[in-house]
Amino acid sequence: MTLAARGWTYTVRTFAVLGGVLMILLVAGIVQDAGSFDRTRGGYEPPYVGYTGEPTDWSRLDRTATGMAFRGRVVNLLVDCTSGMMHFELYGMAIPFRAFSPRAIAVHKPREACVERGFVPQF
Repeated sequence: MTLAARGWTYTVRTFAVLGGVLMILLVAGIVQDAGSFDRTRGGYEPPYVGYTGEPTDWSRLDRTATGMAFRGRVVNLLVDCTSGMMHFELYGMAIPFRAFSPRAIAVHKPREACVERGFVPQF
């Protein structure tokens, strides 16, 4: 094997390992961001009582033109205060997720948070 071919092989392997490590870090960041938004467990059946953990602290979220944004390390969670729809924002691209569930409305009280920020929720 020539010196140039050997150098190319090491370069490709180095970038492959670097790509693998960065992919693992990206996935770990996404998992950590997803787990840090809703820190409650239980209370899944109406009337949604008996849950453990702390409901969302809406004062920690940034205000946006359409609602609020939870800034994560990798992924942002955008809340539309009119429709109640949540989106994930990854590298500037908004990906629709879902609307607030009845449990989320009862436990986390997003309507009240939206009203406090000057929005008129319709969810």
